[in-house]
Amino acid sequence: MVLYLQLVVPRGSRQRRVMELFLGIFLAGLTSLVAAAFYYEHPKAEVPHGLSQRQKLYFFHYILNFTLGLAKFLEKVGIISEVSFLRTAMEGIPPLREKHLFIKDLSFERVPVRIYQPKASTTGQSRGLVFFHGGGGQFGSIRAYERMCRYFARKSNSVVVCVGYRLAPEHPYPASFEDCLSATVHFMKTAQDYGVDPSRIVVCGDSSGGTFTAAVAQELVNRRDLPKLRAQILIYPLLQYVDFDLPSYQQNKGVPALLKERILVLSLKYLNKDLSLMEAIFKGCHIPEDLQLKYQKWVSPDYIPHEFKKRGYKPRTTHPFSKELYTLVKPLFDTVFSPLLAEDSVIAQLPETFLLTCEFDVLRDDGLLYKKRLEDHGIKVTWCHLQEGFHGTIFLATYGGVIAFRSGNKGLEKTVDFLRLM
Repeated sequence: MVLYLQLVVPRGSRQRRVMELFLGIFLAGLTSLVAAAFYYEHPKAEVPHGLSQRQKLYFFHYILNFTLGLAKFLEKVGIISEVSFLRTAMEGIPPLREKHLFIKDLSFERVPVRIYQPKASTTGQSRGLVFFHGGGGQFGSIRAYERMCRYFARKSNSVVVCVGYRLAPEHPYPASFEDCLSATVHFMKTAQDYGVDPSRIVVCGDSSGGTFTAAVAQELVNRRDLPKLRAQILIYPLLQYVDFDLPSYQQNKGVPALLKERILVLSLKYLNKDLSLMEAIFKGCHIPEDLQLKYQKWVSPDYIPHEFKKRGYKPRTTHPFSKELYTLVKPLFDTVFSPLLAEDSVIAQLPETFLLTCEFDVLRDDGLLYKKRLEDHGIKVTWCHLQEGFHGTIFLATYGGVIAFRSGNKGLEKTVDFLRLM
């Protein structure tokens, strides 16, 4: 527009003055919008030097923070709610038409699902993959994870079911988990209708979807009316709310995309609790002494290998317990939120597991602790650790091109390699 003004519209003309006025107003508004966005979500990035794509991650972090800040600003001025804006933004660019898959939208027990079936499948029964998307129980959707599900279906020749579970705050806890469980049970009972071998069903999810995956797998271990799950795939899952001072939380608290404080912001909003509780939870004031002693068997920095403490670790400081706080956030210790806290009798019955962790992710040690628990009970674990990985890298990889990171591409390949063996 500026070039058009300079080359086409005569200087001093009324048309030019009007256009310059509107251009000035537009630029002033845009500048104010950018300033407001960063005011409401100040970027706090601590990207380690060990990353070879540091500048790219910095750029992604700034875009993310701008989007988060813009969402808060737009809600503040009454244009659109923060949740609605972020959900729309997460939908992303829709993928092109798919030539290799049959895609169909259905409902399993009133839960929306989208099924991806490879066209080139043989007449024999395929493996099935039930996928739960991430997003902290408030964001994400079938549409947002369309690319990832297509990728898994094409590359592993699997029938993929993406579950569109209900989201908070409209549908409070435990609606999301109930939908994930209901859809999985329905698919396990009707798998043959979709050309799937009931003994080859895998559950999978990333981030909070990984939490739901672990929780669903645990819920199903005592079901005698269903076939056993073939495997579970946990992609950088959130597995406990006991200790926010594990080495990975200290080392990666400011690494994009999941800053340490964002975990509790999302979780407390999911439970419709006040964010003022965050500081006390981070200090561990929400855990009674008896539970603290019980959980130490499973959640302790002593069980994190020394190699993961080299980037820095200071032992946790003890703070007084608050009964009021415990009462408010007690659901955080439910195994739906904290699958790592399940009893040994449950852990011992879990299926074969693929577990993906990222070095530069606050949730890294959740995965390491769960890996230890599973292996201690004889569960076979295939572990993929991305040395340059960060939270969200797998999701970004499905977009390819300049958006993808090498760590995410590697993680996708390793996940598919595991699936093909099921």
